Amino acid sequence: MSNRLIIIVGWTILLFSSCASNQEFTIDGQIANKGSIRTVALYEGDRKLDSVYLNEQGKFKFVRAATHPRLLTLEAGNNKYHVILQAGDRISFHADLVQPSSSYEVAGSPLSDKIKSFANDIAEKDRFQLELQESFARQSSGLGDTALITLRQQFLQQYRQRMQEYTEAVVRFADQHDDLAGFYAMSTLDTELAEAELVAYADRIAGRWDDNARVREFLEEMGRLKRLAIGQPAPDFESLTPNNQQVKLSDFRGKYTLVDFWASWCVPCREENPNIVKQYHTYKDKGFTVLGVSLDGNPGSWMRAIKDDQLEWTHVSDLQQWGSEVVGLYRIQAIPMSYLLDPQGIIIAKNLRGADLEAFLKETLD
Repeated sequence: MSNRLIIIVGWTILLFSSCASNQEFTIDGQIANKGSIRTVALYEGDRKLDSVYLNEQGKFKFVRAATHPRLLTLEAGNNKYHVILQAGDRISFHADLVQPSSSYEVAGSPLSDKIKSFANDIAEKDRFQLELQESFARQSSGLGDTALITLRQQFLQQYRQRMQEYTEAVVRFADQHDDLAGFYAMSTLDTELAEAELVAYADRIAGRWDDNARVREFLEEMGRLKRLAIGQPAPDFESLTPNNQQVKLSDFRGKYTLVDFWASWCVPCREENPNIVKQYHTYKDKGFTVLGVSLDGNPGSWMRAIKDDQLEWTHVSDLQQWGSEVVGLYRIQAIPMSYLLDPQGIIIAKNLRGADLEAFLKETLD
C-alpha cells in the first residue's frame, strides 16, 4: 500500500471516528462508600436506558448516543442524580452514598452544572413525598371510614402546601435559567397542582428545542392538559340515565355544575358521596347541581349505589367502564375525579373534595 493511500485511509478512519464520537456522550463516574450497591442505572424520565456494574473502586462508565440534549437521571440504590447531556459531552461524575443525593460533583457539562444547583430542591421534594406516604400508611392503619377521610384531608393539605412552595421555587429557577435546565426543573412539577404554571411555561417555550423528543412530548401533553384547564370550556358529551334518557352536559348550562366521575365499586368515591349530598342540599336552591358520571359496567350495582347513598341528582353512564368515550375525553386516569363548571360551562375548579368543596361553594354561592 502506498504512503499516499495509507494517509487517505488514515484520514478516513479519523473522520468517521470523529463523527461517531460527536454523536455520543460519555459519563466517567465513581460512587464512593457504595456499600451493597453493585450497579448504577441510567434513566430518561421513567424509561431505563442502561445499567452498568461498579468495579471494586466504585467506578463506572456510560457511553450513549445523543442527537440532541437529553435529560437523564443516574440512579444508585435510592439515590438519584440529575444530568443534562448532549452529543460530544464527556463528563466526570462523583458521588458519595453517605452524603445527601444533592451533594454530587459533575464536571464537563454546563447544563448539568446548572441543574445541580437545583438538585437539593428536587431531593427535598422527593424525600417529603416519601415520608408523607410512609406516615399516612402508619397512621391510617385500622382507622374507620370517617377517621380515614379526615386523615386523608389533613395529609392532602400538607402535600398541597409543600408542593405550592416547591412550584414557586421551580418557577423562579426556570425564570433565571431560560434553557433546558429550567425545562428539566419544570418537568418535575405535579400537573394537577401546577397546571396554570405548566401551561404558561409551555406557551413560553413553544417552537424551541424542536429536535428534543422530551420537549416535544411535554408540549403535546401540555396541549392536552390546556384543553381541560381551568378557564377552558368543558368538552360536551352525552350519555344515558338509568331510565335510558339521553342527557348532554350542555343541558346543565345556567347552573354551577359539579361533574362527578365515580363508580359503585370505588371506595374513595363512596366515602366522598355524603359530602356531595350535603353540599347538594345546601346549595341546590342557589344555582348548584351535580351530574354523576359513572364508570360502572353493571347497571344493578350502579343503581343500587345511587339509592343506598341517596344521590338525588342526575346520573349517566354508558356502562363501558374504562372503555367509555368520556374517559379519553376528560383524561380520566383515576376516580374520584370532578370538574366544577360555572353557568356558562367554563371549568372553574377541579377535584374539590371534603372541606375544599364546601369552602369553594360557600365563597361562590353564599
